[in-house]
Amino acid sequence: MAAAREAWTDERLDDMSRRMDAGFARVDAELRQVNARVDGLHQTMVHGFAAMTVAMITGFVGLAGLIVSQT
Repeated sequence: MAAAREAWTDERLDDMSRRMDAGFARVDAELRQVNARVDGLHQTMVHGFAAMTVAMITGFVGLAGLIVSQT
């Protein structure tokens, strides 16, 4: 088994810092894409709910009109 290094050089620390910054930037970009997709899904669900509500109200009004006209 290889012996572990006991000291970190400034160059190694700088390299690790750059790699971590790049990794966090990549994750941040991916999360922004996911957030945009969730926002789009939310908007679609709101429009679908509004359309179903209008359809149900129209059906109830039509049914009430039919009942009233039959009496």
